[in-house]
Amino acid sequence: MSEEPAPAANSAAGAGGAVRRRPRRWAAAAGALLVALLAVAVSSRSFPAISSYSRGGGCGCPGARKYTGMVEDCCCDYETVDAINEEVLNPILQDLVALPFFRYFKVKLWCDCPFWPDDGMCRLRDCSVCECPDNEFPEPFKKPYSGLSPENMKCQEGKPEATVDRTLDTKVFKGWVETDNPWTADDETDNGEMTYVNLQLNPERYTGYTGDSARRIWDSIYKENCPKYPSEDMCQEKKALYKLISGLHSSISVHIAYDYLLDESTNLWGHNLPLLHDRVLKYPERVQNLYFTYLFVLRAVTKAADYLEQAEYNTGNPEEDLKTQSLVKQLLYNHKLRSACPLPFDEAKLWQGEKGPELKQEIQKQFRNISAIMDCVGCEKCRLWGKLQVLGLGTALKILFSVDGENHLNQQFQLQRNEVIALVNLLNRLSESVKFVHEKGSSTEEIMKQQSSSTWQKSASKLNLKLYSAKTA
Repeated sequence: MSEEPAPAANSAAGAGGAVRRRPRRWAAAAGALLVALLAVAVSSRSFPAISSYSRGGGCGCPGARKYTGMVEDCCCDYETVDAINEEVLNPILQDLVALPFFRYFKVKLWCDCPFWPDDGMCRLRDCSVCECPDNEFPEPFKKPYSGLSPENMKCQEGKPEATVDRTLDTKVFKGWVETDNPWTADDETDNGEMTYVNLQLNPERYTGYTGDSARRIWDSIYKENCPKYPSEDMCQEKKALYKLISGLHSSISVHIAYDYLLDESTNLWGHNLPLLHDRVLKYPERVQNLYFTYLFVLRAVTKAADYLEQAEYNTGNPEEDLKTQSLVKQLLYNHKLRSACPLPFDEAKLWQGEKGPELKQEIQKQFRNISAIMDCVGCEKCRLWGKLQVLGLGTALKILFSVDGENHLNQQFQLQRNEVIALVNLLNRLSESVKFVHEKGSSTEEIMKQQSSSTWQKSASKLNLKLYSAKTA
């Protein structure tokens, strides 16, 4: 019986003059319902407002959700990325980050926020970090760095200012060194304030860290340090910074949705697909920027192949160390990757023109501010993964843009051990996000579309019932 009033109301709409005013009431009521539902949808978002327009399809068109062709501003297409990631990169990275060398990350967890009082709280015990006792992390990690002597430094001469070389010179690895990263704010000097954390025991997942404190982190990143709404007339460099931060944000949201506390009373963890849809899949640019960030970091890893191949992956366990060296080589020189996507991102197109050096310094400063904001994250585990992934992204920027104008032309390119650990773990995080979006994206969007359609039908039926009741009263 509840389904009957709908056709009755429709038939009344075509009746005489006294009834003609009812369609306007229906339109007003439907409009109010639409506004209410849109308000609910907007309130569930944690990203800054971004238009859902996609060059691949158009506003609201079905094709806007299909990711095919070249990834914007990159040199590889979506289909190839998905195939190579699933078949080659993800399996290698999963094995690599579980090994001792990449398992332990050195981090300064207890820091004062330089921008505002730290008032963040998270309500789950999973928010806290389990630090490693001294006898757990590898013995070689405790030894001081042994760097290169000045006479072994090789100059990178003859390269014009703001010009980016697509390759890194082959260098013999002489040991891990302490060296500043011009892209990050953290002092990476090994001291009493740093502690080692076993990343395998502290997975990136849902922690319950929400509310004003969490929103303030992202608002500060987007509003103060990179443009909130990238426009067509924006320079490539600033657009790239925005896409990197948006892609990292998307990846973090994917991991929260991937490993979510579904039922706190039973400690049931699993996939939260509605959250994945609401925070990422619903907005095509967020998926596109995730792929962009993945290819950007992948390019940094492959560009540093000669350096990373010769690096020392010593943890005091010869068997594990040999396995690490072997997997690193598989990652760097995989023939399928090199043939399918030899240049994931072309960094040489950036920093061109007279304003190149000035623009580079400006964006470096913005990214350093973003890395400093990580000290303001109220959730300890969120701070850990925020610091690691921002350091990884800063390391990728350091690799791709290692020639720093007139200031550091005579410095040999070097990486810290912690930078390499952060870089590879970040690539693995992005790889997992791309894989999960590829596997669950289409089916999740279809389910949400069906649920949305069902909700609208139920709402329309209830509204028709109210209109019919008002008419017959």
